[in-house]
Amino acid sequence: MSAINAFTLKLNGGVRKLKYYFPVISSPRRPIPLLASKKKSWPRLPRKMTGKAASPAKKGKKPPPQAKKEPVGAISNSDEEVSNKRLRARGKHVIQSSDEESIPEEASTEEVKMETNEGVKKPTKKPVKKAKVTVKKTTVEEISAKIESTKIEAVVENVKEEVKSEQSATVKEDTKVHSFFSNDPSEKPLFFKPKTYTIKNGLADFYISNFKKLPPFSETDSLFYKDLCDVFTSIEATTKRLEKLAILTEFFLRVLTTFPMDSETSQHIVVTALYLCINRIAPDYDGIELGIGESVLMKAVAEATGRTLAKIKADVAKVGDLGTVAQESRSTQGTLFKPKPLTILIVFKTLKEIAMMSGNSSMQRKVDKVKFLLVSCRDNEAKFLMRSLEGKLRIGLAERSVLVALAHASVLIRHKNLSKESLEEKLNQASESIKTAFSELPNYERIAPPLILHGYDALEHHCKLTPGIPVKPMLAHPTKSISEVLTRFDGITFTCEYKYDGERAQLHRLEDGSMRIYSRNSEDMTQKYPDIMGRIPSFTSESTSFVLDCEAVAWDKEERKIMPFQVLSTRKRKDVKEEDIKVQVVVFAFDLLYLNGQSLLRESFAERRAKMFSAFKEVEGVFTFAKSMVLTQVEEIQSFLDESIVDNCEGLMVKTLDGAESTYEPSKRSRNWLKVKKDYLAGIGDSLDLVVIGAYAGRGKRTGVYGGYLLACYDPDNDEYQSICKIGTGFSEQALESQYEQLKPHIISAPKPYYKYDHDSTKPDVWFEPSLVWEVKAADLSISPIYKAAYGRVDPSKGISLRFPRFIRLRDDKSPEQATACSQVAEFYNQQAVINQQTSKSAGACADDEFDY
Repeated sequence: MSAINAFTLKLNGGVRKLKYYFPVISSPRRPIPLLASKKKSWPRLPRKMTGKAASPAKKGKKPPPQAKKEPVGAISNSDEEVSNKRLRARGKHVIQSSDEESIPEEASTEEVKMETNEGVKKPTKKPVKKAKVTVKKTTVEEISAKIESTKIEAVVENVKEEVKSEQSATVKEDTKVHSFFSNDPSEKPLFFKPKTYTIKNGLADFYISNFKKLPPFSETDSLFYKDLCDVFTSIEATTKRLEKLAILTEFFLRVLTTFPMDSETSQHIVVTALYLCINRIAPDYDGIELGIGESVLMKAVAEATGRTLAKIKADVAKVGDLGTVAQESRSTQGTLFKPKPLTILIVFKTLKEIAMMSGNSSMQRKVDKVKFLLVSCRDNEAKFLMRSLEGKLRIGLAERSVLVALAHASVLIRHKNLSKESLEEKLNQASESIKTAFSELPNYERIAPPLILHGYDALEHHCKLTPGIPVKPMLAHPTKSISEVLTRFDGITFTCEYKYDGERAQLHRLEDGSMRIYSRNSEDMTQKYPDIMGRIPSFTSESTSFVLDCEAVAWDKEERKIMPFQVLSTRKRKDVKEEDIKVQVVVFAFDLLYLNGQSLLRESFAERRAKMFSAFKEVEGVFTFAKSMVLTQVEEIQSFLDESIVDNCEGLMVKTLDGAESTYEPSKRSRNWLKVKKDYLAGIGDSLDLVVIGAYAGRGKRTGVYGGYLLACYDPDNDEYQSICKIGTGFSEQALESQYEQLKPHIISAPKPYYKYDHDSTKPDVWFEPSLVWEVKAADLSISPIYKAAYGRVDPSKGISLRFPRFIRLRDDKSPEQATACSQVAEFYNQQAVINQQTSKSAGACADDEFDY
């Protein structure tokens, strides 16, 4: 780090700059000022000037010998004073000197007024000789004499003050808030101007007009991380989905243009960019996480930038985003030398190394890796790097949009001269193809290469369901009445199955004989269910490989009956030993997706179920098939529903049995599957899975715990949580105490920027990181001017709230991003049989008070 100061010299009316460099060796932890010494002496200069500095010529005295060789001329005292005042007004120091040899500048010309006895002559140009600078040892006394003679003492003091202030900024706490955190947007540094697009006539027309010829990236072996961060900045700057899609499509198209598509480099870069865009480092089923908390990251930022941890915490509390604080802290930090620019491959590799670290001192080694990346960051890179490390990129980019953008780029790189109609058709086909492929094979390493090499037409042949990679499960659509079921399946054969109150489980057996169990959100549960793993051979016949869709349910061996989900949730999730298991489990299989090397997703449900019955056998208390019946009358369905409730099930699943609509549709909430619960026959038709984002202090009997909570639904398009209700009913005293302890590690000082709530009416006493998901039931939904759920989807200026919500259970099988989406909330509202507009207006305003403390 160096302090650079320029001394401004004035000679014969000409202003020149002479730069003296005073190195100050320092480090983020302990700066070592060279000026801090016992003796007050001037720091040694790296270069030394020859020639003696002389005082300005005074009236009545002869000029020095050097000046005799020059043309006679001088500036009047009045002109000199005016010039000095102007320089001082600009904050410059004025040093008078008549010694031309001491000016280390190139030759220049000066206009000088010549005064003679004959009067004032016209100005003439005088050449100034080029200064000669040599290096020699100079004592402190000589330097002091030069300072005194040239009147630069004020400049010296200024230099010392600047160096001291720069050192104190590194050691002591910042004395002022950085201009980046100012409310004035004009004071904030702009590293990159976000791209803005206007899409009027659809994406196809926009692509034809703008993306025919795009410049390649400058890097040839990899891709600079800065290029990807600029894309993030542009996406963050807009809220329009099509604009985000266009920006990301342009990025992937430039990648495919820069790197040969048939090379491994191109494929590797695309896969890496995909993971960084969705803020992951591996597929969900690998279970690889960074595991770094916000406090550890703040410590890394403080150590890497030389600021105090207290100041970093204060800025984070004020700004609400550690990435923004890291960006500003890094931008105001000087470096001894410029590090190499980061590439996306280096960043991704380092993030993966951080995630894989374990054992003693692993946290400190993670901090060191983070510091290495931060020191190499430039401009906006630090902002998005810290967000990636936090696991929250927060630019409003959904994973589905990333996939569609890559599909669009693969079409544009191959078809450059299509008409608008033809291009639009191919774009739609490519989007559907990549969505289907990812639902069946959610692995970017397996999808991106065939898409780049062969196009979207080849995805169906190269990307098929594979044992060992979990399929995104098919979901059922809720219904409110049995008559609605009969209306939906009018003229269609359907079957009714028990809806078990357990945990969705996919059983995989690979070709090599190894076995896996995955949850509905692709989490590997193999360690959680060692008892199931050990019993799989007992109910399989000669199947070499298979994928079974099942439900793992708690089972009472003595009474031979199903137990509720709350009992199952008490089982340990990790490091489970079979001999320590107290809660036994039975597997209820209801669908077969893969058998002996063949995918069955395209076959009818009747065919899939027939193969399941022949390939597996029931074992009491271990493995059995879901109880089902083919029914056609309302009375029969009602009787079967009542029977399922008696058997401790949630209700019924009604599925299409034959025909083209009976195929398995991964990741879709299809109307070919309907679910009917006893609770659905009244109310809103379904429970909601909501995220806890805040809490209110308890009063009375609930003193010492939280009395109520602020819940939110999730908006996947904008990557934000929207408030939907306050809740305070349905909790036991034990539940309130356990929730208080569960939420302690997730307390934050301020709401996240991606929380949408009413700042006056619903602001809680405590804020939380989005972590816990609760199942909630309500009487109905209403339009609300306070809550922000599905804002603008039903009413242009209002959201939707729940009336009389009550807590059902904790959904520990779901992540916050898998909570009920705002689009589902709007759909639930529209499905309500009777909506009284007047009641909705008043109920929405008072819904926030409908819970007890």
